[in-house]
Amino acid sequence: MHELSLLENVRTILEEHAKNQNFERVEEVTLAIGALSCVEVEALKFAFQSVMKNSLAENATLHFKTIEGQGRCQHCEKLTRMEMLYDVCQHCGHSRVDVISGLEMKITELKVS
Repeated sequence: MHELSLLENVRTILEEHAKNQNFERVEEVTLAIGALSCVEVEALKFAFQSVMKNSLAENATLHFKTIEGQGRCQHCEKLTRMEMLYDVCQHCGHSRVDVISGLEMKITELKVS
Protein backbone atom coordinates (compact mmCIF):
# COMPACT_ATOMS: atom_id res chain seq x y z
CA MET A 1 0.00 0.00 0.00
CA HIS A 2 1.87 3.08 -1.22
CA GLU A 3 -0.76 5.27 0.42
CA LEU A 4 1.09 4.86 3.73
CA SER A 5 4.27 6.36 2.31
CA LEU A 6 2.23 9.14 0.69
CA LEU A 7 0.70 9.98 4.07
CA GLU A 8 4.12 9.87 5.73
CA ASN A 9 5.26 12.44 3.17
CA VAL A 10 2.19 14.56 3.95
CA ARG A 11 3.08 14.41 7.67
CA THR A 12 6.66 15.51 6.89
CA ILE A 13 5.40 18.42 4.77
CA LEU A 14 3.04 19.49 7.57
CA GLU A 15 5.86 19.41 10.10
CA GLU A 16 8.11 21.50 7.84
CA HIS A 17 5.37 24.08 7.27
CA ALA A 18 4.65 24.21 11.00
CA LYS A 19 8.28 25.16 11.68
CA ASN A 20 8.34 27.78 8.92
CA GLN A 21 4.93 29.28 9.63
CA ASN A 22 4.74 28.87 13.42
CA PHE A 23 1.65 26.77 13.94
CA GLU A 24 1.34 23.96 16.44
CA ARG A 25 -1.68 22.00 15.33
CA VAL A 26 -3.38 20.97 12.11
CA GLU A 27 -7.14 20.73 12.42
CA GLU A 28 -8.07 20.01 8.78
CA VAL A 29 -6.18 18.84 5.71
CA THR A 30 -7.52 18.90 2.16
CA LEU A 31 -5.76 16.74 -0.40
CA ALA A 32 -6.34 17.10 -4.13
CA ILE A 33 -6.00 13.70 -5.76
CA GLY A 34 -5.61 13.27 -9.50
CA ALA A 35 -8.17 10.96 -11.11
CA LEU A 36 -5.33 9.23 -13.00
CA SER A 37 -2.96 8.95 -10.02
CA CYS A 38 -3.88 5.42 -8.90
CA VAL A 39 -4.13 6.71 -5.32
CA GLU A 40 -6.85 4.90 -3.39
CA VAL A 41 -8.86 7.49 -1.46
CA GLU A 42 -10.40 4.83 0.78
CA ALA A 43 -6.93 3.59 1.73
CA LEU A 44 -5.88 7.15 2.58
CA LYS A 45 -8.98 7.59 4.76
CA PHE A 46 -8.29 4.29 6.50
CA ALA A 47 -4.63 5.01 7.25
CA PHE A 48 -4.74 8.76 7.95
CA GLN A 49 -5.31 8.72 11.72
CA SER A 50 -2.78 5.94 12.20
CA VAL A 51 -0.03 7.78 10.30
CA MET A 52 -0.82 11.11 11.97
CA LYS A 53 -0.84 9.67 15.50
CA ASN A 54 1.48 11.59 17.87
CA SER A 55 1.99 14.35 15.31
CA LEU A 56 0.69 17.90 15.00
CA ALA A 57 -2.08 16.48 12.77
CA GLU A 58 -3.35 13.93 15.26
CA ASN A 59 -7.18 14.09 15.24
CA ALA A 60 -7.19 16.28 12.13
CA THR A 61 -10.03 15.91 9.67
CA LEU A 62 -9.14 14.80 6.16
CA HIS A 63 -10.96 16.15 3.10
CA PHE A 64 -10.54 15.36 -0.59
CA LYS A 65 -10.91 17.12 -3.91
CA THR A 66 -10.56 15.41 -7.26
CA ILE A 67 -8.36 16.74 -10.04
CA GLU A 68 -9.86 15.60 -13.32
CA GLY A 69 -7.69 13.89 -15.87
CA GLN A 70 -6.89 16.03 -18.87
CA GLY A 71 -4.57 15.53 -21.80
CA ARG A 72 -3.51 17.06 -25.08
CA CYS A 73 -3.78 14.98 -28.22
CA GLN A 74 -0.52 14.66 -30.16
CA HIS A 75 -2.47 14.41 -33.40
CA CYS A 76 -5.16 17.14 -33.31
CA GLU A 77 -3.58 19.07 -30.38
CA LYS A 78 -6.94 19.56 -28.67
CA LEU A 79 -7.48 19.19 -24.95
CA THR A 80 -9.34 16.04 -24.04
CA ARG A 81 -10.85 14.71 -20.83
CA MET A 82 -9.27 11.50 -19.57
CA GLU A 83 -10.89 8.99 -17.25
CA MET A 84 -8.11 6.41 -17.58
CA LEU A 85 -4.40 6.83 -18.13
CA TYR A 86 -4.42 5.52 -21.71
CA ASP A 87 -7.67 7.04 -22.97
CA VAL A 88 -7.85 8.02 -26.63
CA CYS A 89 -8.60 11.56 -27.76
CA GLN A 90 -12.32 12.33 -27.50
CA HIS A 91 -12.11 14.51 -30.60
CA CYS A 92 -10.21 12.43 -33.17
CA GLY A 93 -9.76 9.01 -31.52
CA HIS A 94 -5.97 9.13 -31.66
CA SER A 95 -4.22 7.01 -29.04
CA ARG A 96 -1.29 9.34 -28.30
CA VAL A 97 -2.47 11.73 -25.61
CA ASP A 98 -0.05 13.55 -23.29
CA VAL A 99 -1.35 13.84 -19.73
CA ILE A 100 -1.57 17.46 -18.57
CA SER A 101 -3.33 16.94 -15.24
CA GLY A 102 -4.72 14.17 -13.10
CA LEU A 103 -1.55 12.41 -11.98
CA GLU A 104 -0.80 14.65 -9.00
CA MET A 105 -1.56 14.56 -5.31
CA LYS A 106 -1.11 17.76 -3.34
CA ILE A 107 -2.12 19.51 -0.16
CA THR A 108 -4.46 22.31 -1.19
CA GLU A 109 -5.87 23.57 2.11
CA LEU A 110 -4.95 23.51 5.77
CA LYS A 111 -6.77 24.72 8.84
CA VAL A 112 -4.20 25.26 11.58
CA SER A 113 -3.91 26.76 15.03
